[in-house]
Amino acid sequence: MTPTDAAHATTPGSSLSLRAKNALDGLMPANRMPCPSPAWPRTAAALAAASVSAVLLLACCAPAPNPVSAPASESFVDELEAPWSIAFHGDAALVSERDSARVLEIGETGEVHEVAVIDGVEPGGEGGLLGLAVSDGELFTYFTAQGENRVERRTIVGDAGGLSLGPATVVIDGIPAAGNHNGGRIAFGPDGMLYVTTGDAGDRDSAQDLDALSGKILRLTPEGEVPADNPFDDSPVYSYGHRNPQGIAWDAEGGMYASEFGQDTWDELNVIEPGGNYGWPEVEGIADDGDYIDPVQQWRPETASPSGIAVTGSSIVIANLRGERLRTVPLDDLTAGTEQFVGEFGRLRDVVVGPGGDAWILTNNTDGRGDPSDGDDRILRLSLD
Repeated sequence: MTPTDAAHATTPGSSLSLRAKNALDGLMPANRMPCPSPAWPRTAAALAAASVSAVLLLACCAPAPNPVSAPASESFVDELEAPWSIAFHGDAALVSERDSARVLEIGETGEVHEVAVIDGVEPGGEGGLLGLAVSDGELFTYFTAQGENRVERRTIVGDAGGLSLGPATVVIDGIPAAGNHNGGRIAFGPDGMLYVTTGDAGDRDSAQDLDALSGKILRLTPEGEVPADNPFDDSPVYSYGHRNPQGIAWDAEGGMYASEFGQDTWDELNVIEPGGNYGWPEVEGIADDGDYIDPVQQWRPETASPSGIAVTGSSIVIANLRGERLRTVPLDDLTAGTEQFVGEFGRLRDVVVGPGGDAWILTNNTDGRGDPSDGDDRILRLSLD
């Protein structure tokens, strides 16, 4: 049986950023094992204050860690139902709920307003209303419909506190869907293009098939057209050989990063190249095989299951589900990292940087795989100063 997000709970043509090149040049062999991280219990009191956590030792065993203090967090919104993604329209946060298909508007003081219920969503397993992205006054939604995943866009109507959505226009459809491995993260890159992560939908070999939309990162115009400078002619495929990528982000130099669920050996952080082959299902984790691009970091699933990611001024921050922690990777050393809030808030699904510079973090304990506490699920706000 192919492990899923639940089991985690049980040739390139473009140049990389200088940071990414340096990290790839310094990769360690595949037989290097990460040293174990402590598993700390969750406590209700942790919602009021942060704890001290251990520095993460990743795919290559680094020198002995130094403890770091986790910054204070704030439980900003409570009692959400299986939230999946956060995107911003001005100062208003928009949040998707996977199973209810609701899009919620979160006000500046935490008030919640229902913007819409997305028509056609058919939740089941890992499917449902997943990723959100906003561009030029439009909300883009990735969701599981009958027999497929698709992306739609709608005009955002109204003022803060009372937003609504106009009629839907399909951006891309026909993305394979299944009870697991649906991918689902969408984001606009610095080039103004829409990037879409798709899982293999349980069909492992499709990740290596350039004619299939599954197991890929796709790149489209906001209208759903194939950009002329995509790496494969007349194809939305930007990179391939992915199992279930659920996080994408860019640094200030344009370097692109993606988090990915492995099977039962290695989860990954990858630097994404146009046309790059990331190996699944032929390899998992660092393989030292010239036919595939190795991750810059790999982690055992019990300490990871990485979902949403964001880039701050100096770091990549990664929300982890089974690992129940926020992981921080410095941009000037992509093989290093620290971790905070280990076990304190349960499963973490998404992290984004808000308009004021704070990190907004979604917990994901009510999705059927977590251990909800009173008030779950939540949005936490974390100062990055």
